[in-house]
Amino acid sequence: MHNLSDIMETIKMIQEENLDIRTTTMGISLLDCADTDIDRSCEKVYNKITTRAKDLVAVGESIEKKYGIPIINKRISVTPIAILAGVSGGDPVKYAHALERAAQTVGVNFIGGYSALVQKGFSPGDRELIESIPRALAETDHVCSSVNIGSTKGGINMDAVAKMGPIVRACAELTKDRQCIGAAKLVVFCNAVEDNPFMAGAFHGTGEPDVVIHVGVSGPGVVRAALKKAPDDADLTQIAEIIKKTAFKITRMGQMVGTEASEMLGVPFGIVDLSLAPTPAIGDSVAHILEAIGLEEVGGYGTTAALAMLNDAVKKGGVMASSSVGGLSGAFIPVSEDAGMIAAARSGSLTLEKLEAMTAVCSVGLDMIVIPGDTHEDIISAMIADEAAIGMVNQKTTAVRVIPAIGLKEGEELDFGGLLGYGPVMPINRRSPSKMIGRGGKIPAPIHSLKN
Repeated sequence: MHNLSDIMETIKMIQEENLDIRTTTMGISLLDCADTDIDRSCEKVYNKITTRAKDLVAVGESIEKKYGIPIINKRISVTPIAILAGVSGGDPVKYAHALERAAQTVGVNFIGGYSALVQKGFSPGDRELIESIPRALAETDHVCSSVNIGSTKGGINMDAVAKMGPIVRACAELTKDRQCIGAAKLVVFCNAVEDNPFMAGAFHGTGEPDVVIHVGVSGPGVVRAALKKAPDDADLTQIAEIIKKTAFKITRMGQMVGTEASEMLGVPFGIVDLSLAPTPAIGDSVAHILEAIGLEEVGGYGTTAALAMLNDAVKKGGVMASSSVGGLSGAFIPVSEDAGMIAAARSGSLTLEKLEAMTAVCSVGLDMIVIPGDTHEDIISAMIADEAAIGMVNQKTTAVRVIPAIGLKEGEELDFGGLLGYGPVMPINRRSPSKMIGRGGKIPAPIHSLKN
């Protein structure tokens, strides 16, 4: 039960501080849709998704009306499609079209899982799926893709890393008439998690139930508003405590929505992912939280320390509010989706090198960063390798979602619209990593992976 004061406090957060449920994401296993005939398999995929998710959007809308809580996205994640492609053979893009048809039928915003997990090598279906990603994303509007190329336990598959640079570039090339949106729907992971509700990286892990509902909560504006009320002489211990208490309140709302959605849909409740996922809207920025802590502008010295404290406090508050905190919980730092990050990138305060350092202490990694359209594919692969190394060594999830802005140079901008926002083309270091990337092979797992 939730008392009136809790509900009134939540309403204030929603009306004044941009609090929302960023997503309710239904995870659906497609393992029982595998078939040696790809057309039969695709039909099974379409039928299962449209049967199990037929009420997902309606339930989300009814919860929005009941509590007055905005649920920005309703999404679906599915079993990595490379697994099905390994059984059926054939052109994996057929699966992308089946997913697109299903997404349109049930009315969701995105469907994730056009994915391959290749951290230790390629199994049947993996290479074919990876090579098909640019076409799959160019020929669909709702399908998102991810590839896991490394893990703390397995090391980094550098053959896969070398493949992904050209794939990212091809995704941008094939959608250059649409702001290179294909690259914005592809994430390359190290230590990918099986229960992530956020796109573009969501997929339904093989250890998950047949069907499950996850909730992703977001409230950067709420945290910033709480910090603005803190006295100027509050020390950082007190600041961390304010963040922790605020995260508790935000997560409690996510727990309520997830529990209700689970009951209404008749499927298990998975996790609440408390990730401070920003939007381009003013007042809904992780960068502005860091500035409220005491930085002149994000990107300056002290940024990494402030972000580490924010990320930790968010997780501590969330864990207290729910028995099912999971996903990627923490603070996201996408550039194009965060008004404060955009401003800092424009001014030159925020660089790619600083962003890379920040990814060592927060959720995910180099996210929604626009790079020059003529960036060499080996440089993109090397960015992926660097980010994967941070994840592998620190036993955390890291990822790369960079968008080569085909035809644009540093200082110009791409505008994706909606939650994906807009962003300046950021300068890159053009020193060539081609010899290293060309070696292929594997970066072995670190010594501290031997924990059994």
